[in-house]
Amino acid sequence: MKTLFLVRHAKSSRDDPSLPDRDRSLDDRGRQDAPKMGKRLAKRDVTPDLLLSSPALRALTTAQLIAEEIGYKRKDIVVDDRLYASSADDLLAVIRALDKKLNCVMLFGHNPEFTDLAHWLSSEIIDMPTSAVAEFDFDTKAWSDVGEVKPAKVIFDYPKR
Repeated sequence: MKTLFLVRHAKSSRDDPSLPDRDRSLDDRGRQDAPKMGKRLAKRDVTPDLLLSSPALRALTTAQLIAEEIGYKRKDIVVDDRLYASSADDLLAVIRALDKKLNCVMLFGHNPEFTDLAHWLSSEIIDMPTSAVAEFDFDTKAWSDVGEVKPAKVIFDYPKR
């Protein structure tokens, strides 16, 4: 079984229009919602083998806040440039190339590509609001099968749910 989590970054601030997109931080709501989602994951005993984050500050901060709640070491979060300004196909390529020794992986990134990929994997997911968490369980031994096999189980959660 392979478990994939797609986590859209928490609500970000647009207070300073002069900041480059990668440097936008979380706003107050984002700083509340990310730990809230982390606590929900912790209650379910979610223990990923790997957290991969976009290099954008808002995504990395979301990953760090959730990691703290689920007992994952911040220093072990891997920043991957391929998760920023990509496409659903690019994300799928990253997933399919994951080491088969990993059983549970959590990706932190952005829309529209996270919604596009989540919808492609499960048509019941139409939109991923900020801090949304989409979980896909695949009955397979290889990440390269993701997208070729349908998920055996899908769980979708977001702060206002």
